Amino acid sequence: MSKFNDRALQCADCNRTFTFTAGEQEFYTERGYSEPRRCPDCRAARKTSRAGGDRPAERRSSPSRGYGDSGGGERSGYGDRAPRQMFDIVCAECGQKSQVPFRPRNDRPVYCKDCYEKLQQR
Repeated sequence: MSKFNDRALQCADCNRTFTFTAGEQEFYTERGYSEPRRCPDCRAARKTSRAGGDRPAERRSSPSRGYGDSGGGERSGYGDRAPRQMFDIVCAECGQKSQVPFRPRNDRPVYCKDCYEKLQQR
């Protein structure tokens, strides 16, 4: 039996009452989180507005420090990268012209996508 009981909390933003379930309380306690001050709708809206709201939630960068971010200035995430440089090749298998996202070396064969996938299936 859980040592927690569902609790009614009041949202700091919209003043609506929301339920902080026993399961949520256990989850928050296990991770050392403080209890939520906002209802789920206001938390989601705040998260969306802080992250820019133009990309799905699971693809947004952290609102704190992003991968490779020194902490000073604007955040940098995968969506902020310049387009990847592509290199022209002639496939070593079929002779078709294609592009690859790496600089080919003369000592190794380079394949188009279709031939590469066929080689992986062998």
